[in-house]
Amino acid sequence: MKTTEIIRRVTLVRLALSALVMIAFGLAIYRFLGGLGAATNLTDSMPWGLWIGFDMLCGIALAAGGFVLAGTVHVFGLKRYEPFVRPAIVTALLGYLLAVIGLMMDLGRPWVIWHPMVMWQPRSVMFEVAWCVMLYTTVLFLEFLPIVCERFGFTRALRALNRVMIIFVLAGIVLSTVHQSSLGSLFVMMGHRLHALWFTPLLPLLFLMSSLAVGVAMVIFEAILSGMIFGHRYPIRLLGDLAGALPLILSLYVGLRLMDLSGRGELHRLLEPSLETWAFLLEMVVGVMLPGLLLLSASVRYDRLRLFGCCVMVIAGVVMNRLNVALLGMLASSSGYMPRWIEILVSAGVVAGGLLVLSVMNRSLPITHAAEQVRSVGPPRPTVHGTA
Repeated sequence: MKTTEIIRRVTLVRLALSALVMIAFGLAIYRFLGGLGAATNLTDSMPWGLWIGFDMLCGIALAAGGFVLAGTVHVFGLKRYEPFVRPAIVTALLGYLLAVIGLMMDLGRPWVIWHPMVMWQPRSVMFEVAWCVMLYTTVLFLEFLPIVCERFGFTRALRALNRVMIIFVLAGIVLSTVHQSSLGSLFVMMGHRLHALWFTPLLPLLFLMSSLAVGVAMVIFEAILSGMIFGHRYPIRLLGDLAGALPLILSLYVGLRLMDLSGRGELHRLLEPSLETWAFLLEMVVGVMLPGLLLLSASVRYDRLRLFGCCVMVIAGVVMNRLNVALLGMLASSSGYMPRWIEILVSAGVVAGGLLVLSVMNRSLPITHAAEQVRSVGPPRPTVHGTA
């Protein structure tokens, strides 16, 4: 495809995204003026809907690449993956900011969101989640600042930040690890409501493990997509090597879930002809088992298109898991819930806004320039032909 044709299509996409943001902004004003009852189908038996299930839970999970890559590079010392850290940090910061917007939309009284700062409830999981979101978003912003300093030539500030950056990195890893698992803890307290296929005391661990998998998948997904749109092509060898961690994480995740179902005597539910069973099987087969098996093959890991497809499946699997836990798994114990069109359009507008901001940042800030520095990594492994 010619460069001018690509630019034309990208411009059209940006116009469509901008229109979606404007519509969502208008609907958000309507929601704040009219309240949750006027804008959503939420009820007392289903108080959390699309804005918590998708914007909050999925947004936080998809932002996991920040702490996963920071830990990979700065804790485990795998420095060759350092070019992925900046894009991962930027995506994580945007993911958390968008999750906060979703949370504000869902809160009945969003103007008192500051209460956890002064009204301490240390035994509350919600209190822990609130503080982790505040602290980790702050840490992500501090990790993002060197990019801004480098862009505008603030050399003194850049040197000062670099001296203390390892503290922020380690704090971010701890906070995000706690936060990803504490989101699962929220649903442990709902054992009387959540369907048995998803409820387990291991939910905090399962949320953390799935965030590790989707963190790696999101980094690779963005790197390949960035190469398609902006031309920042990372070597396929580096992407394939990073994807090598996914089969192990996904197999451990599958094993843990099956052992958990067996231990709780709930394996028979996999044979029940119900919507929950089909949703569970779709989540596990398409989002976990299939990409885990495919990525065992070097011919898949070191092929840009096949690797991209596997990462999309992992991302879709985690999104399905969060929606199943927050929405579908709760339906049987509620009076029913179907997101209203306002909820859907606002969520779509939030995502569109994130994509637009990411697009502008990719063009104006030195986020992916490091891709040029890793071309010296070398050609793909000899077992794969013509995929770099």
